[in-house]
Amino acid sequence: MGHALSDFEYEIRDGIGFATLNRPEVRNALTFEMYDGLAKVCREATIGGPVTSIIVSGAGGKAFAAGTDMKQFLDFSKPEDALGYEARVDQIVGDIEKCPVPTIAAITGACTGGGAAIAAACDIRICDQRLKFGFPIARTLGNCLSISNLNRLLALIGAGRLRELLLTARLMECREAEAIGLVSAVLEDEEAVQSHALELARNLAANAPQTMRASKEALRRLREDGSQADGSDLIIDCYMSADFKEGIDAFLNKRKPQWKGR
Repeated sequence: MGHALSDFEYEIRDGIGFATLNRPEVRNALTFEMYDGLAKVCREATIGGPVTSIIVSGAGGKAFAAGTDMKQFLDFSKPEDALGYEARVDQIVGDIEKCPVPTIAAITGACTGGGAAIAAACDIRICDQRLKFGFPIARTLGNCLSISNLNRLLALIGAGRLRELLLTARLMECREAEAIGLVSAVLEDEEAVQSHALELARNLAANAPQTMRASKEALRRLREDGSQADGSDLIIDCYMSADFKEGIDAFLNKRKPQWKGR
């Protein structure tokens, strides 16, 4: 099953969601149709639903996604335009991060600006050898990132490196990204990236959905709320679930658990 929009495509195959940013002629520069399409897919995913994970990739093999399409900034004339834009992007990227099923960013080539913000909100990032990751806005547009986006990136790559990336406007390449844990694997080419993403997604499908959701959400809350973060509802959800009872029974009887996501 699936649906296609002009700039964003989504289909479900064998329980895996394939989300494609689809403007290869402009390195998948992001329109709000693309932002909104991906956010909607992530909002609508459910534990125990039709998808066990979502793979996000860019069409064309040359870029995951460049930044927001600059044409969308041409009419900015008042403070509300800037604040409204960043608030909307924060909401969209937040929806991607809050997706209850695991998300995999399968990155080929450039991953900059809004594309890098999307990749940072995914749970797992893999790339090919042509990765260029960063926010070159200090030498291109002259805008800035929101506090929310900075907070997410800070947790991912650390304050020193983030500050240096933003001030120099340089783009990080694959080996550095792997060394600092930004990506978990560097593959040879687009085909290898897609193959590895599919293998990851199939492995994730064998894991307890409630555990994965609770882990994702607890880490998100910790990043946002620090030591004040509360995860008692997540503990209750997992320990009171039918899946937890199934896990105990399967373990004691030396069989594989059959997760239902409830």
